[in-house]
Amino acid sequence: MIEALRNSLKLPELRRRLLYTILILIIYRLGSNIPVPGVNRQALEAFLATGSGASQLFNLLDLLSGGAVSNFSVLAAGVYPYVTAQIVLQLLLPIFPKLEQMMREEGEEGQRKMNQWTFYLTVPLAMLQAFGQVRGLTFAAGGAQILPNFGFGPGQVLPTITILITMTAGTMFAVWLGELITEQGVGNGLSLIIFGGIVSRMPANLQSIWTTDSWIGLLIFLIITVMMVFFIVFVQEGERRIKVQYGKRVRGMKVYGGGSTYIPLKVNTAGMIPLIFAQSILTFPAVIAQFFGNSANLTVQNVAIWTIDFFSGQNGWYAVPFFLAVVGFTYFYTDVMVQQQNLPEMLRKQGGFIPGVRPGKKTEEFINGVYRRITLAGALFLGLVAVMPYIIGLFMTTRVMLITSSGLLIVVGVVVDTMRQLEAQLLMRHYEGFLR
Repeated sequence: MIEALRNSLKLPELRRRLLYTILILIIYRLGSNIPVPGVNRQALEAFLATGSGASQLFNLLDLLSGGAVSNFSVLAAGVYPYVTAQIVLQLLLPIFPKLEQMMREEGEEGQRKMNQWTFYLTVPLAMLQAFGQVRGLTFAAGGAQILPNFGFGPGQVLPTITILITMTAGTMFAVWLGELITEQGVGNGLSLIIFGGIVSRMPANLQSIWTTDSWIGLLIFLIITVMMVFFIVFVQEGERRIKVQYGKRVRGMKVYGGGSTYIPLKVNTAGMIPLIFAQSILTFPAVIAQFFGNSANLTVQNVAIWTIDFFSGQNGWYAVPFFLAVVGFTYFYTDVMVQQQNLPEMLRKQGGFIPGVRPGKKTEEFINGVYRRITLAGALFLGLVAVMPYIIGLFMTTRVMLITSSGLLIVVGVVVDTMRQLEAQLLMRHYEGFLR
């Protein structure tokens, strides 16, 4: 791997892409330290250190924002609104057949329109997310105000609008940086931004484990982490191969085509996306509940507090909806990807067929059936990774794994995906790649 990395740095184009990706990540990390105008940093640090349900929620949002929430920077909303916008539009595809038909028939143009609508939807969602975060952080431990000028009272309207616009612009800036990495760098930009936030928290997480569980807890953490990395890589690389036969075509005196190959169906086709989707959806009720945390109605206030505590991951029963959400999103996202690939139609156009299976509808049913069976293993795997913090919580005092275990799949997935892209570039130039 070290030799392959050295070879990649020798290639001017690949070296430029690597350095460009690192530069964008540095810019994002610098932006994560620019605070929102008027924020009380002392009150914010005291609030996040309380360990309450609300603070746990914002620690979880800190994962999705790449570490910006802990500083309550202009990038505090992170890429979470964009991920939510993608989820909403993906859910609308099966409901509105015309959208799905547009995606299939218009190809690249249809994908461009979908991306444009995603950006449009991100703006109001980012503003809603910013308002919910500020409302949840308005009063911290001991009643200290984190943003004393936020509200709609006399002299507060202009600062409030400034804060919301600034945080919304920060979200769009983060998404733009991710798009730059995707287009001109190496790897998936949004995933790399989240990856950078997870990695930046690791030293603090290790220190927390050492403080609460001493060296024994740290040793258990390291052993479990290594085992999970091997387990994740094993499942991520697992695939079911379907044999495909291509018929021979005779043109004049020459024979074209023929032979056989296979279609590799991944056990975990959806990758790390369902985990991010599930976290995004399950944090949304807690974000909405922030609006009613200081309600004058005692019943509404109690329901809001319970919602924040439950959906922030403090309650052990949170593992049940989290597991089910991850499994459900795995099936949903895999089904969406299978429909977009349209493998039966691709085989028909290329003159291929699966031995023993009639072309057309039967081939589609066969491929979908195989996908649903192998997706069960992938869905259970992702669900197990998601609830691992609660399993580890039975043996350890710290709950820091709530961040690192769910982020571990993202870290491994991003690293493997980036290595594959570098490998493809190296193989094009006849070098050995990272993965063998």
